[in-house]
Amino acid sequence: MSPQSKNSAHTGGINRRLTSLGAVVLLSFTLAACTNTFTSVRTQGYEISESSLAQVRVGQSQDLVVAVMGSPQTQGNFGNESAFYYVETKIEQTQFGLKMVKERTVLAIYFDENRKVKDKAIYTLQDGRLFAVETRRTPSFGEDRTFVEQILASF
Repeated sequence: MSPQSKNSAHTGGINRRLTSLGAVVLLSFTLAACTNTFTSVRTQGYEISESSLAQVRVGQSQDLVVAVMGSPQTQGNFGNESAFYYVETKIEQTQFGLKMVKERTVLAIYFDENRKVKDKAIYTLQDGRLFAVETRRTPSFGEDRTFVEQILASF
């Protein structure tokens, strides 16, 4: 066997090894993309902790609830009664920017006419109704035309 044929046989073996190694690396990246390592879960809104929830009891004043829980995200009034709402949403976001709501918890604290805690309730996604939010807008004059179209339409 000539030295040139030995060298080409050696180079061919290296090329096959590099090709195999490249295929293994490519396969591992492909499998890694299917795992949850490229996602992150974050909390939006309030962090409703068990300890703060346990501190809110029937008969407490609104001011004490605000001191324990913080200012409510929203409030509602129903005649003489009122309610505070605290919303916690856990969102999973991929590295590509796709967002998905994983969990939503709404803490509702109801007050009587004397501004004392009457009741509290916790609602989750299973308790609610899903509905599509309509994002279309009513077009106004000139909004749908480009600058060039507006100039041409004036002639």
